[in-house]
Amino acid sequence: MSLFEKIQPQVDRQEMIDSGPDGVEITVLMPCLNEAETLAACIHKAHLGCQKIGLRYEILVADNGSSDGSPEIAATAGARVVHVPVRGYGAALRTGIEAARGKFIIMGDSDESYDFSELRPFIEKWQVGYDLVMGTRLRGEIKPGAMPFLHRWLGNPLLTGMGNLLFHCGLSDYHCGLRGFDRQAMLTLDLRTDGMEFASEMVIKAALAKLKMTETPITLWPDGRSRPPHLRTWRDGWRHLRFMLLYSPRWLFLYPGIVLMVLGLGVGLWLLPGPRMIGNVTFDVHTLLFAGLAVLMGFQSITLAVFTKIFAVIEGLLPDDPQLTKMFRYLTLEVGLIVGAVLILIGAGGSVYGFLTWSMFSFGPLPDLTYTLRFVILAVVSLTLGGQVILSSFFLSVLGLSRRGLNIQA
Repeated sequence: MSLFEKIQPQVDRQEMIDSGPDGVEITVLMPCLNEAETLAACIHKAHLGCQKIGLRYEILVADNGSSDGSPEIAATAGARVVHVPVRGYGAALRTGIEAARGKFIIMGDSDESYDFSELRPFIEKWQVGYDLVMGTRLRGEIKPGAMPFLHRWLGNPLLTGMGNLLFHCGLSDYHCGLRGFDRQAMLTLDLRTDGMEFASEMVIKAALAKLKMTETPITLWPDGRSRPPHLRTWRDGWRHLRFMLLYSPRWLFLYPGIVLMVLGLGVGLWLLPGPRMIGNVTFDVHTLLFAGLAVLMGFQSITLAVFTKIFAVIEGLLPDDPQLTKMFRYLTLEVGLIVGAVLILIGAGGSVYGFLTWSMFSFGPLPDLTYTLRFVILAVVSLTLGGQVILSSFFLSVLGLSRRGLNIQA
């Protein structure tokens, strides 16, 4: 590739940049809740960082109900203030993104942990075509005392690994608070959360929408506040993890359900003819009963995965899934009713056989109880599974009545 070909994307992107209202190209967005100690210093650094770049900019403070004079400090320091009545980190940032005038937004906490005077790498990566530019503290520098031990060596690596596994983000620092993004691209994601999980929602939806993402190393400094941070380690860590799992029904419901069903069916078919021994251990009807339970729980988990995915697509929380749409061309209500009816017939047949066997002994004690129990367990599992299939098929058809983006055959 020639040098001209390497720089050509940057030239094209720059020519395409349309500044926002009043000619603003860059917005530096800071969420704020009682940050009087550090806010002015952050705004001053943001002025320096933007002036070094030479693009027209604004500094926007999304105030979340401060009672320490932060809005007045921000206005005096040359920032525009937007008041956010709904409490929460995500609520402040969503309102700030909507109110921003710049085409490219750089967001970061107003506690002096991020150096707003060094913004050039974010803007340069946006100019060459990236929609989301994440700061990475773990590949940059973390000053002593800037990040708690648990955050650095447990929380961030664990959540980043989970994010990369579930959504293929390819990031090294999933929850870095200093990040830049194309405003219009971010608005199309329809971000909704109000709390700290907003940071996860942004990355997850960007990955699902296949926005172009990259990272740039940054330095994390100890924050300049005399009070504890708003972040709560265990509570907010769980909220991030919970949000990831809810946005990935495959890992939360589908894969565990498949494992349960396969194990249950395998063990059940193995034990149906009679007891089995492994070494000195005998497996009999008690194990068969648990195998049947695993089949039922596995099927329920799989249907929950399908329901969650469909609901998320219909509500615009997740993008359309062509594979799911293709699957529903074949898994119609009629197919579900037929499969459910067949299972119910199998269960009814097993029940009748068990009843007739019992009647042969005048409805008294059975000489070989385990023999009869095998057919009874098979019958109960088949009856229950058949009922679940039929009810799930009807519910899928109900969801299909409102199919915006997912073609479910009603």
